[in-house]
Amino acid sequence: MRRRPAAVPQQTGGPASVPWERMHPTTGTTRHPLTVTRGYRTDLPFPAAQVWDWHTRPGAVVRLTPGLSRMRVTAQADSLRDGTTVFDLPAGLRWEARHDPAGYSGGHRFTDVCVSSPLRELTRWRHEHLVEPGTGASADPSSDQSRGTSAVTDRITARVPALLLDRIAAYRGRQLTDDLTHLAAFRDEDATPLTVAVTGASGLVGTRLVALLGTAGHTVIPLSRHDAPGVRRWDPSSPDPGLLEGVDAVVHLAGAPIFGRFNRSHMDAVRDSRVGPTRRLAAVAASCGVRTFVSASAVGFYGARRPEPVEEDAPQGTGFLADVVADWEADCAVAADAGLRVVNIRTGLVLAGGSPLLSLLAASSRVGGGRLGAGTQHFPWIGVDDLADIYHRAVVDPQLHGPVNAVAPEDITEAEFADVLADLQKLRVPLHIPVPGPAPRLLLGKTGATELALADQHARPGVLDGLGHPYRAGTVRELLLHELLLREPVTGPASGTGSVTSAIR
Repeated sequence: MRRRPAAVPQQTGGPASVPWERMHPTTGTTRHPLTVTRGYRTDLPFPAAQVWDWHTRPGAVVRLTPGLSRMRVTAQADSLRDGTTVFDLPAGLRWEARHDPAGYSGGHRFTDVCVSSPLRELTRWRHEHLVEPGTGASADPSSDQSRGTSAVTDRITARVPALLLDRIAAYRGRQLTDDLTHLAAFRDEDATPLTVAVTGASGLVGTRLVALLGTAGHTVIPLSRHDAPGVRRWDPSSPDPGLLEGVDAVVHLAGAPIFGRFNRSHMDAVRDSRVGPTRRLAAVAASCGVRTFVSASAVGFYGARRPEPVEEDAPQGTGFLADVVADWEADCAVAADAGLRVVNIRTGLVLAGGSPLLSLLAASSRVGGGRLGAGTQHFPWIGVDDLADIYHRAVVDPQLHGPVNAVAPEDITEAEFADVLADLQKLRVPLHIPVPGPAPRLLLGKTGATELALADQHARPGVLDGLGHPYRAGTVRELLLHELLLREPVTGPASGTGSVTSAIR
């Protein structure tokens, strides 16, 4: 019998449910007329000690950084008291956030200050993080920590536009709530810390997953083709037989980008970076005592013309990508034959703020672009953090094995997606001009247009639905609001309450 995730404390409404019109951050008095102090409070159905502990774990800062910000974490503070986190920004800029010992109180408060020029002088950034027991909760860390509530207050003093701070704070509040909720659901599965090797750890999905695994208490070893501190060097054509010694689970994400013009060199790169390297890595896993092998896959397995709903037991479709995916998954057989639990994550279209796919679609929408072709083709989307959750579950939950469709529960067409995206971006001239079929062929080639831009893949998450798997974003509208730091258009008086308020304490 399939077991559902453990029950978690009920929430009274997450940050996403808070109308923007009800967020009124307080502006404080400062010594410079352009510098303001704004505070944001997130109420959480988790004890303060648990929330504080989460902030101390590797990956926490990555989990709270919006992808749309284009800020890439290159070094994480090893101490909330006096460590330093480093971000790389576009145009060669660098943001160093140094923790201030004077603003630190263990279990309660930590403070970071921007110390790198020229951003230090431009922003005068100071961010105080307060973690406090909620109303009626015990402040004694020795008390029963399985119950209780807490509040996190972000107090930011900076020369930064207020609207930008508001949107970043909304993202952080929602992200923190969702991460803690997800980890609570899999607390039992995470009870035994694992050592997890990950290929593609620096990619879009890998970055989010490595951080999630870190906050779950696991040790992550990136596998890379290049030498770097903290990684194991992996040669896809001839991996070292001892590459995976001491590893409990492998997550294999690496592969050449599928998006691109489908000429012969591109198609060879798509295939050769997956078929062959996966088999060799699986063989090493089988010989090193690894227990779980999780490999990326794709809904391209079902072919480009599958308008009928298809779950994991549907047969393979036809076309270049269907053949590649089938051979890619077959490469994992050597691990399955050796007794490893093998999971193939058949991924849909991954939507993430700042990602090439969503950036391209959003840019097209902003200039009046609408549906692709007829727009009747199904749009099997998945949010990047929901995908990271699925990979995390695949690592720790023995109920998952074989192919798993990683797509959202919402069943929409490409035209419906385009309409939602245009509406949320509040286009002044909502032209919704259809993108004609020949346009994708010019960019992607005939095969690429057929199998990517105009593909109709009606994949449904049968396995995950059967397990009662919870999703962060049940609708693409909810996902876009979060990932693009957007606000819901106002159609009437604000109503309702939520768990995020604004206050200066």
